[in-house]
Amino acid sequence: MSDPTNPWQQSDLLGLLAAQTSRAEPQERAPQQDRQSKRVEADEAAPEPTGSVPSTLLIVDTETTALSPSDGACIEVGAILFAVPERAVLSQLSFLLPCQDNPAEAINRIPAAVTRLEQPRAAALSCFAAMVNQCDAVLAHNAAFDRQWFAGGAADLPLINKPWICSMSEMRWPVDRQLKANPSVRDLALAYGIPVWAAHRALTDCTYLAQVLERCDALETLLLQALEPRSLFRAQLSYAERHRAKDAGFRWNDPVRGAWSKRLSQREARAMPFPVQAVEDLPASA
Repeated sequence: MSDPTNPWQQSDLLGLLAAQTSRAEPQERAPQQDRQSKRVEADEAAPEPTGSVPSTLLIVDTETTALSPSDGACIEVGAILFAVPERAVLSQLSFLLPCQDNPAEAINRIPAAVTRLEQPRAAALSCFAAMVNQCDAVLAHNAAFDRQWFAGGAADLPLINKPWICSMSEMRWPVDRQLKANPSVRDLALAYGIPVWAAHRALTDCTYLAQVLERCDALETLLLQALEPRSLFRAQLSYAERHRAKDAGFRWNDPVRGAWSKRLSQREARAMPFPVQAVEDLPASA
C-alpha cells in the first residue's frame, strides 16, 4: 500500500484516497520464509505463457494535479523508448504542460508557475507521438493511473491505443529479489541494485524502470505474463488467513466490497497457493 507522505512512491496520489480504507484492515504478516516458499510453489506450478514479446517498449510516467482527468490535469510526461532484445535505451524525453495551479505540488514538487515558462512544447508533443507510434507496448508503474491521461480526454496528449503493461501489479518479479506484492518504484530499483538518487519526477521514475529492465534476465517471460488477459478474482480465505491474500497483492474492499480481490490471468489464478473465485461468477449481492 502506498505511503502518501513518501515522495518516492509512484502511486502517491492514489494513496491519499486509499489511506482510510487501508487503515480499516489490521496489519498481519506471515513469516517471510513461508511467503517465499508459497510463491516458489506457485511459479513451479504455472505453465510458461505464450504470445509475441514486444521488441520495443515505451516507458511512461506522468505527474498530475489530481487523481483523474475530471478533477485535474497532467502537467508532466516522461518517456523512454526501450529496445527489449538489446536491453537498451533508444531515446528519452520529458516535458511540462501548463497549469494555473497545482494542488499536488507537495508531492510532485512542480510549481505551477514553472509549467508556464516558455519551452518547445509543440516539438516535445510531436516527438512523444512519434515514440508512441514506434513502440509495441507501453509500460508504466501503476499503469491504470497513467493510462487515463492518454484516453483521449486531454486535448494536448495523444490517444494511446497500444497494449499497456503495469510493472507494479502485472509483472511477477523474481522471488530472489524479495519484493512485496505491488512494489514501489523505489523498492524495485533498490532490489536490482540501482541507487535511488533524485527526487520524484516523471523522467526520473522512467529511468529507474529502464535500468531495472536492463538488468532483468527473464524480461521476455515477464512481459508475456504481464500481457496475458486478466479478470477480477477474489480470495476464498478465512478471516484468520487474510494475511495470505494481502501478501499476494490482493486489495481489501477495492474494488469488491467486503472482499480481498485482484486482477489475475487464468494461468495466475490456477497457480495461486489458495482458492480464488472469479468475481463475475459471484452472486449479485456479493
